[in-house]
Amino acid sequence: MTSSWWPVAAVVAVVAATVVIGTFGVRVSRTTSDFLVASRSVSPLLNASAIGGEYLSAASFLGIAGLVLSYGVDMLWFPVGYTVGYLVLLVLVAAPLRRSGAYTLPDFAEMRLGSLRLRRVSSVIVVLIGWLYLLPQLQGAGITLHALTGAPQWVGALVVAVVVGVTVAAGGMRSITVVQAFQYWLKLVAIALPAALLVAAWFHRGSPAFAVGDWGTPLSGFGGREYPLYSTYSIVLATFLGTMGLPHVLVRFYTNPDGRAARRTTLSVLVLLSVFYLFPPVFGALGRVYTPELAGTSAADTVVLVLPGRVFGGWLGEALSALVAAGAFAAFLSTASGLSVSVAGVLSQDVLTHDRRLGDGVRRFRIATTIAIAVPFVLALGAARADLAETVTLAFAVAASTFCPLLVLGIWWPRLTVRGATAALLVGGTSALAAVALVLTLGPFHGFVGALLEQPAAWTVPLAFGTAVIVSLRTHDRVPRTTPAAMVRLHTPEELEASR
Repeated sequence: MTSSWWPVAAVVAVVAATVVIGTFGVRVSRTTSDFLVASRSVSPLLNASAIGGEYLSAASFLGIAGLVLSYGVDMLWFPVGYTVGYLVLLVLVAAPLRRSGAYTLPDFAEMRLGSLRLRRVSSVIVVLIGWLYLLPQLQGAGITLHALTGAPQWVGALVVAVVVGVTVAAGGMRSITVVQAFQYWLKLVAIALPAALLVAAWFHRGSPAFAVGDWGTPLSGFGGREYPLYSTYSIVLATFLGTMGLPHVLVRFYTNPDGRAARRTTLSVLVLLSVFYLFPPVFGALGRVYTPELAGTSAADTVVLVLPGRVFGGWLGEALSALVAAGAFAAFLSTASGLSVSVAGVLSQDVLTHDRRLGDGVRRFRIATTIAIAVPFVLALGAARADLAETVTLAFAVAASTFCPLLVLGIWWPRLTVRGATAALLVGGTSALAAVALVLTLGPFHGFVGALLEQPAAWTVPLAFGTAVIVSLRTHDRVPRTTPAAMVRLHTPEELEASR
């Protein structure tokens, strides 16, 4: 805990900037399309910055550094996987998904296969993934505010929940797009400038050696846990394939004007993420020099917040601590905003739409936003806390086991049937969510069963793909009649459509 007012002032400034910038969106957000997809008018660079803002979450800003501090070089698979996931998204999904014309993932499922039941199953999974991903954002906010002021951890979670709820409900997607773009660049400066100064100080002081072991052995797993090779490959699979199944990421591609803009957005995101992820490992490595007592403890995630003040004294240390505190809170706010929009969009379109007492689409969206942020806030108060990056990876595993098969096969395999897609969602989702629930409530587990539960993607993803293919082949006579038209829509460039 620090007694300085600098970090607290920085957090207040970020919250105020978020609210002020968000009010811009209120002036131009009038229709349901404005609230859900910003009327499909966001430019590639602005959209890429906004995606970077919401994608670089608590796991990226705090969690990666904490894992590198505790476990060494093997944890670099996390930023590699988070970034490469967008390359897979670019190659397989980005442009066809935008051409689908859908607002949400359930919209895509119904457009491709024409099934209301499949849409409902997709809606439930979107909400569950969103809440699972929101949980570490709220916990991370609590950790940060506690480290800065000593306040109870629920206070930080409450601040993020209230600010996000107000901003999203006020202006929806159009409002938070500018907010998240601003927050990406704030996060980049907040982590890059202190990292550069820390490295310079380390060299100036004679490059002191690590106080905690060395960089570790590649493919060694987490701190001596059993079956490290399996855990590593499961992390790789979850992060590579999970990105395309994250609802708050995919909804961004619906805001692009066309498929070409979606591809340009994805390329820009790859560049922005690659630059950002150069810096969290620097904090983890230097933490082994200056804050070795944090390694392997529940406080490892605070190394980004603690390190500048430990290395630099006086006003410089306080200023850099304030800057990283601002970046950390921007991470929680931006990611939580994106998740809240995606969950609220599904709730308003698929759950609350039949209740006429709730009024028009905009009013339903605002009610859905309250539900979207309130449920994970309550869960964050009672859930046990794991490493932030590991908790987020569980959400990636669920996404990779559900929407990745639906999107890849739905876009590229005409023989996919409604029963095949539904079975894949149910089997992959149930198995991955069951593993996550057991780990979060009853973990840790040991032995091979423990490895399977703590990193389930290596078996749940193939299980979901296999289920979709086998069930579809066994129900080959039930391929939707609309499949040829849907495939043409997904794969026909907009230029050809316009010339017809």
